[in-house]
Amino acid sequence: MAKSGSQTKLGKAFEYACVIALYDKYKDTQDVIVEDTAQMRTAKNCFETAGEKQNDFMDAANAAVRVITRLEPRLEYADNDTPLVLSVQADASGIAGDVRDVLCIRRGHRWEIGLSCKHNHHAVKHSRLSDMIDFGAEWFDHPCSRTYFSEVVPKFTRLRQLRDDSKESGTPALWSDLPDKAGDYYEPILQSFMDELRRLSETYDNVPERLIRYLIGRYDFYKVITDDARRTTRVEAVNVTGTLNEASEGHKSITTVPILKVPTRFYHIGFKETNGVRSQNTIHVVCDNGWEISMRLHNASSRVEPSLKFDVQLISFPSTLFAQVEPWD
Repeated sequence: MAKSGSQTKLGKAFEYACVIALYDKYKDTQDVIVEDTAQMRTAKNCFETAGEKQNDFMDAANAAVRVITRLEPRLEYADNDTPLVLSVQADASGIAGDVRDVLCIRRGHRWEIGLSCKHNHHAVKHSRLSDMIDFGAEWFDHPCSRTYFSEVVPKFTRLRQLRDDSKESGTPALWSDLPDKAGDYYEPILQSFMDELRRLSETYDNVPERLIRYLIGRYDFYKVITDDARRTTRVEAVNVTGTLNEASEGHKSITTVPILKVPTRFYHIGFKETNGVRSQNTIHVVCDNGWEISMRLHNASSRVEPSLKFDVQLISFPSTLFAQVEPWD
């Protein structure tokens, strides 16, 4: 199985483990329903075929639920609003601006919280660039300039031509066949991307804020990250609009989850440097209020195609971010 396919299955298996851990935690004190959907059945199948990894997934999920229970009184205290519904979201929800994988819902009070479940990685988004994608319009609602497209269209057109020519010959063109894919494609396309990011932010004040909101989604969530090697689970509370950590009737959380300030400007946009060596495929975006982003451009497929994919990680959050590492044992 391809690595990305394996990672996807492990991720879905961990999502189901979180559902089981939540169900087991609350089923004896209230009515809890696990929604029977295609997404839930897929996640369940991934979990049931995970073999010996199942124990690690459950240890990690139980650790996450211990932390989240301390922060979310409305999980434990129903306030005459049952059942507690546990749901797994479709992958398309991430594209539509919702990065949450697992939802806990009380429909009577229209209350819900969500978990973004990560198995041994911190990536937040996998957006693409191509000559057909106006990232400014899609990410910020501000269209990219003609200058940007005049720079990137020839690059992607050449990739499309390579792909189409190879189809006719019957031998798919591979990225590994290109003599300098980083110098010929990654680096110049990233340079155009950074230049456009600066141009847009000079014209529109809200571009830094919308970049972060695009990456983390429209809804607050708990990011749950397993670390199998250390046998720990890290829980981060991404609480930008203040919907996490609500009190139930008569019960408050012992710990307050701060609301995070969004960025208002870019401090730095540039290629990543390590020991004085500049990367050709990764850039860093540093914003005010503590936000820093790493964006690595790569070919998602071994075959040449006229688009490239970002692996995006939030490498720095505001110092007020609530984060706790919970041991499994």
